[in-house]
Amino acid sequence: MSRAFVNEERFEQAGGEELVERPISEHPNYVTPTGALELQTLEEALVAELNSLKDAHDDTFSKDKISEIERDLRYVRARLDSVILVDPKAQNHDSVLFGATVEVEDEEGNRHTFHIVGEDEADASINKVSWVSPLAKSLLSHKVGETVNWQRPAGNINLEILDIRYES
Repeated sequence: MSRAFVNEERFEQAGGEELVERPISEHPNYVTPTGALELQTLEEALVAELNSLKDAHDDTFSKDKISEIERDLRYVRARLDSVILVDPKAQNHDSVLFGATVEVEDEEGNRHTFHIVGEDEADASINKVSWVSPLAKSLLSHKVGETVNWQRPAGNINLEILDIRYES
C-alpha cells in the first residue's frame, strides 16, 4: 500500500518504528470447532492483557505493547467475524476434506498423520496443516488407497492414503 494512504498516527509506534497490520488471508476462513474455540480464547487473553497494561500506567513499555495488542486484537476479531464453521463429523467420510485426519505412507514406507485445518489453526509441529497448503491441496478429494503427488520445494514425493478419519 502506498504510504500516501497510510494513517501515520495509527501505524507509528512511540520509537518511530512502523507497526504494520497483520495481513488477512484472501481465502475463506474455514475453521473447525476446536479452531473457533482457540480464536475465542485468544481474543479473551488479548483483552485481558490489554486491560492489565492499561491499568498498569507504565508509559515506558506499555504504549508500544498496547499498540501491538490492539493490532493483534483487530486481526483476531476480523478472523472471528469471518469464521465459516465446519464440523468434521458432518463431512463425507469417503474422501479427504476439510477437517480430515489423514494417515499416509511415503515412498520409503514411513507413515505420517496430518490433520487438515483452518489457516489460523495450522501448526506444523503437531502435524496440523492449513487447507490451503500444498500438502493439503494434494490430499483433498482423494480416497483411501489412492496415491497423490505432494509437490515440495525439497522435491516431489508420492504419498499413499492409508486412512481418513474425522474428529471434532
